[in-house]
Amino acid sequence: MNVLLLAVAVFLLLNVAALLWRVVHGPHPADRLVGTQAIATQSIGILLLLSEASGDRATADVAILLALFAVVSTAAFVQRLMPHVHGERPGDD
Repeated sequence: MNVLLLAVAVFLLLNVAALLWRVVHGPHPADRLVGTQAIATQSIGILLLLSEASGDRATADVAILLALFAVVSTAAFVQRLMPHVHGERPGDD
């Protein structure tokens, strides 16, 4: 079972490498955001698989923290992007 979990983790890691291309070359900021969120989601999956394969529960705690940081970073990005979507400039009231 551990071999299967590790194989799936390696597959997800290869997906993360492919998603890095989307984040770097993106053409739009929204593409970069989606790529970053997909990387975070797959990284959480990798950490949870490694936690289960090794029996180390601290790795699962790190995955939970990564999920929290992903939500906060998405909220910050969207808040910063929203004025540009509506044609307003930051600071205009």
